Amino acid sequence: MAATAINRDWSSAGNRLKWTYSAWVKRSGLGGDHNFFSAYVDAQNFCEIKFQNADQIQFQNKTSNSWTAELKTNRVFRDTNAWYHIVAVWDTANATSGNRLRLYVNGVEETSFGTETQPAQDYASGQIQVGNNHFIGKLGSASGYFNGYISHVHFCDGYAYAASDFGETDSNGVWKIKTSPSVSYGTKGFFILKDGNSLTDQSPNSNNWTANTGTLTNLKDSPSNVFNTWNPLDNYYDAGTFSNGNTTYQTGTASSVYTRNNSTLGMTSGKYYWEVKPISVNTAGDFYPIIGISSKQIESATDWLGKQATDYGFQSNPAGEKYKLNNNSSTSWGTSFTLNDIISVALDLDNNKIYFGKNGTWMESGDPTSGSTGTGAAFTVTASASTPLGAYFPSVCNYDGTGYVKFDANFGNGYFGTTAVSSAGTNASNYGVFEYDVPTGYTALCTKGLNS
Repeated sequence: MAATAINRDWSSAGNRLKWTYSAWVKRSGLGGDHNFFSAYVDAQNFCEIKFQNADQIQFQNKTSNSWTAELKTNRVFRDTNAWYHIVAVWDTANATSGNRLRLYVNGVEETSFGTETQPAQDYASGQIQVGNNHFIGKLGSASGYFNGYISHVHFCDGYAYAASDFGETDSNGVWKIKTSPSVSYGTKGFFILKDGNSLTDQSPNSNNWTANTGTLTNLKDSPSNVFNTWNPLDNYYDAGTFSNGNTTYQTGTASSVYTRNNSTLGMTSGKYYWEVKPISVNTAGDFYPIIGISSKQIESATDWLGKQATDYGFQSNPAGEKYKLNNNSSTSWGTSFTLNDIISVALDLDNNKIYFGKNGTWMESGDPTSGSTGTGAAFTVTASASTPLGAYFPSVCNYDGTGYVKFDANFGNGYFGTTAVSSAGTNASNYGVFEYDVPTGYTALCTKGLNS
């Protein structure tokens, strides 16, 4: 998460001529320097691996204010939904100059660089050096924070490994994680953040790390199961802000702009459940939240949720009125809600029904398990195959041109923002953790849920 980092220092140096760093990372924000590994003495002496401000990957070492080694990719990496597997190798013991610094992304070695400065043979890196503070998640005292998720971090002291030692291609040609790779760690190596937020070293070395700044959260989103989030790339008109790994979204406040934000993962068939909580508003009179789904690209600054034929939303307002919205029309329906109420959404695309609940009770005596009968459903939705995008996306907006509403979503990570659910409900699919019971037959909107 943004403004969160961990650190460790060593009382003796490791192998500064040969080492490998491997981690899975998922970006939540673009632009700016986002460090996922660094060793820092001062502004003139450090080693770092990061996404730099143009969204390229940069692997570099600075000594006495001079860049002694550097790789900066020509490729840019702007996907905020997918996990990237990044492997960086320092091997100045190698007699071949071009093989001393190497960089792999999702199993493929990067060979096209905007900047390439290979270090001299037997040049010692700043990594695992006495007097350096080593960070995962930032550079130095308070700069270059990584905005996103980091998982399965390996450091192999004295070994130069390839990406294939930490990952492999599955039968569909997708690069996937090896959760317990057969690698060696030397004396200063470590393996942390395995399947959670534990800083306890899983290698034989007991090189544990400690929290430095911020709060580590143990999310269900992982390299092997990616969960839905709000979409910071779908933000042209609204200019809203995103936080907490893009599970929190605050609508923009530009005059006469009240467009929606569609999420990252779309649904074409099956049954899905998620929860949304409006948590703050700039003034009570600006509280016009709409929660629902959409299957159309945003086309204007007034493309609010409910305006299009394939928008389906539920809204409350300061007067306590409540409406279901579709195709630029509204109908009084359901139960009004306010700040910190949890709105449950159940979408049944096998029977094309959508249901809304409030604080654990389905509105209009809804029964998401009623199938084609659709008992208490807010809408019968258009079949996804007949929609403009061919899929539905969770969506929210604030139907007010000057104020904002901030929404926390729980798509299965088990958190609203940084607060864990108070008492997890039952969930037969076991994909995700929710505040309330997941209806029988429904699952979380995640890659395993989509493929179940």
